[in-house]
Amino acid sequence: MIAFVLPCSFYSKAISLEVFLLYRITLDKSGKRRQKPFLRGVFSHFRPAQILLLGFAALIIVGTMLLMLPVAACSGHPTPFLTALFTATSAVCVTGLVVVDTATHYSLFGQLVILGLIQAGGLGIMTMTTLFALLVGKKINLRERLLIQESLNVLRLEGVVSLVKSIIGMTLLIEGVGGLILSLRFTPQLGWARGIYYGFFHSISSFCNAGFDLFGIISGPFSSLTAYSGDAVVSLTIPLLIILGGLGFVVIRDLYYNRRFSSLLLHSKVVLAITAVLVVGGTILFWLLEQGNALQQLSPGGAILASFYQAVTPRTCGSNTLDISSLRGATQFFMIILMFIGASPGGTGGGVKTTTLGALLAVTWSAVRGKTDAESFERSIPGSIIFKAIAVLMLAAFLVAVVTMILVVSEKTSFLAVLFEAISAFGTVGLTMGLTPHLSTLGKALIIMTMYAGRLGPLTVALAFWQRQQPVRYKYPDERIIIG
Repeated sequence: MIAFVLPCSFYSKAISLEVFLLYRITLDKSGKRRQKPFLRGVFSHFRPAQILLLGFAALIIVGTMLLMLPVAACSGHPTPFLTALFTATSAVCVTGLVVVDTATHYSLFGQLVILGLIQAGGLGIMTMTTLFALLVGKKINLRERLLIQESLNVLRLEGVVSLVKSIIGMTLLIEGVGGLILSLRFTPQLGWARGIYYGFFHSISSFCNAGFDLFGIISGPFSSLTAYSGDAVVSLTIPLLIILGGLGFVVIRDLYYNRRFSSLLLHSKVVLAITAVLVVGGTILFWLLEQGNALQQLSPGGAILASFYQAVTPRTCGSNTLDISSLRGATQFFMIILMFIGASPGGTGGGVKTTTLGALLAVTWSAVRGKTDAESFERSIPGSIIFKAIAVLMLAAFLVAVVTMILVVSEKTSFLAVLFEAISAFGTVGLTMGLTPHLSTLGKALIIMTMYAGRLGPLTVALAFWQRQQPVRYKYPDERIIIG
């Protein structure tokens, strides 16, 4: 019991640190407690994007300090700073890339710290902060609602507090059901205590699209879930958790209140359509590419399960049931594409997001048909959304290109392995072709920064450092350039 209580106390301190960024408690002349928004003081001049960057950075720093404690390692010795920072960043950014095996290096305390960081990072800083504020009876003011809107990437300001409450409820329900199913599967093999612990650990890790696993102590370091490649329970439950976490809370809530597809928001329709195409098409293509290679030792049913798992996990959870380094080059490149696309906005995944792909496909299809407006599901997509989609794509491509070029110089491996690593970090996926444990110091630092930028989003990071200009009251004359 003590082992479970200690991490909770540290986790509460981490949350309290984020809450302190938003408001402080003072005493008036009569001695009554009064809560004053702290943002009106020291942090009032920061923009929402900047506060999100600071919040995630603060949580990473707290996680790093906890993981450096001797009690966090199985050996009883302090974990090196860069290793702890890499692990904390990977956990907060729900990536799953690790330079040391989670099960064999970290103790129960360290694993629970990682799990807490995964949960906080998956839900988001503002969600956790708002939850704490609601628990202590704090009213959420307009400034804080704007922060929540920025954090959750929702379109409208109204109803964001209600959405946070729904997010907490949905998370507890989905992770609880997934943890129960996985516990029933692992208990006969691992015993009651470890089976339940493993079940809920991997349920939370999968729903948050983190990809951390504890099977290194059973199947060997960095083995992930390769021992369960033909297991129906594991190969179906974990991908479903990944899909639900990657859809986004707005879509799940929309599905709950509007059961018919025609009644859904355009955002939900685009997310569901793109996700279905990527999952189904990815499963079929993976199965075709790996015939006679990674799937040849599996039964027909096992091959389908493994193909389904590997089609889902690149978007964006880094667990795997097949050895990624043994896959064909074409399959690895296909997984790179899936990792770059990633999950959906407002969820726990990374990448450029399915809606960005949907918007660009819509404008491309409209251009092919000679139309001037991007259309999808009998709705027109505003030009501002198209501009944002193009900006996200270009910034992401630029970031991945720069990181890949530097890693090609600093790491002694193939170009495909380096590109795979860079996009896995940007998409907060966590899959690797075996490069992560062998990264140089420069390589680790680059991957840490890439995971951080990928979790927050390249556009959010850019807006945090770029001063927004005030709207102008004039427009320059139009002049055409030649395209294509």
